[in-house]
Amino acid sequence: MTDVIVIGGGASGMVCAGRAAELGAEVLLIERNALLGRKLRITGKGRCNIANNCPPETVVANCVSNGSFLNSAIRRFPPSEIMAFFERLGVPLKTERGNRVFPASDRASDVADALAGYCRANGVRIMTDTRAADARPGGVTVGGRMIPSRAVVVAAGGRSYPATGSSGDGYRFAKSVGHTVSRLSPSLVPLLSDDAWIADAEGLSLRNVRVSLRSGGREAYSGFGEMLFTAKGVSGPIILTASAHMPDGAAELFIDLKPALTPEALDARALRDFGLYKNKTAANALTDLLPARLIPAVLGQAGIASERRINGVTRAERSALVAALKGLRVSVSGKAGFDEAIITRGGVSANEVNPRAMESKIAPGMYFVGETLDLDAVTGGFNLMIAFATGWAAGEAIGRGIVGGV
Repeated sequence: MTDVIVIGGGASGMVCAGRAAELGAEVLLIERNALLGRKLRITGKGRCNIANNCPPETVVANCVSNGSFLNSAIRRFPPSEIMAFFERLGVPLKTERGNRVFPASDRASDVADALAGYCRANGVRIMTDTRAADARPGGVTVGGRMIPSRAVVVAAGGRSYPATGSSGDGYRFAKSVGHTVSRLSPSLVPLLSDDAWIADAEGLSLRNVRVSLRSGGREAYSGFGEMLFTAKGVSGPIILTASAHMPDGAAELFIDLKPALTPEALDARALRDFGLYKNKTAANALTDLLPARLIPAVLGQAGIASERRINGVTRAERSALVAALKGLRVSVSGKAGFDEAIITRGGVSANEVNPRAMESKIAPGMYFVGETLDLDAVTGGFNLMIAFATGWAAGEAIGRGIVGGV
């Protein structure tokens, strides 16, 4: 019998296994892929936004689901300690805009390799290319045989990026011992649109814009930053964050293309351009004001024909143009699927897990960490800190022998 079996060699699993072993526990880590940290290695387009350089309360505030559950774990392993931990593991860090922390090398593989090295240095026994068929208090079934253990940690991830091995096994294990698993949905994911003009803007990136996402007549999210048009809709940092706040079903996205200008100032700017290009068509007179690929959409929403001479545009039409510039409308038909999602919304009920030790209240001796939990946040390094903090909490509880402690 071993002290603990950790199922899943991702961010939370490796931190948990390494910490428990560092404190003296005998640890077996089971990973279904040939390589540890497969999903971690592609995080942040291969750069890995490892953390956010902020106080613990900011992490809690940026959680979309069950932030209060994280309060204990993130205060005991706060962002400053997470950063120091990786520096000790030989991963120099840098802080960029928005307090986002990355490895100085811009290589996510350095983070994954450091965690794998942390596990090996502390004597964690690792089984790769191995899938757990069942898990419950007392042990894990692998290849038809039961491997007994005093504690079992489920760090199997969610359902996002299934190509990396995220099959949802952790939810199956949780249900098998009586846990409630809330509805699962993709989050931090591009938004889809059926608007005909969207495809014409594919590949266009906008910086310093403000978006407002409205659903059911109410604003679900408002944010400022960067976005990107795709063949199927919109993506980029502020769009991914907006998706975390979007209810199911259709919605409307409004893009303020000129957030630094009041409607009055923007009207004056438009009037000045009209004077400069008074003999041009509307489509050709807005090139100083807008990216060319957005001009047809803005004019269309303003009700101005592209071939209309700009010197014939009325004051009312100019007002409609300003309104379109301050709120270009995108019809949102839904979210992209799990294949494109950064994280999974939903999971094992936080009410059924001890927030200090991550131990099940229903099945003592079983622990749930990382994305398996019904706990998620917006972009900016917060979701990885959830993984690190919950993995650390479970590793500490098991390693120090405070199983079931509060």
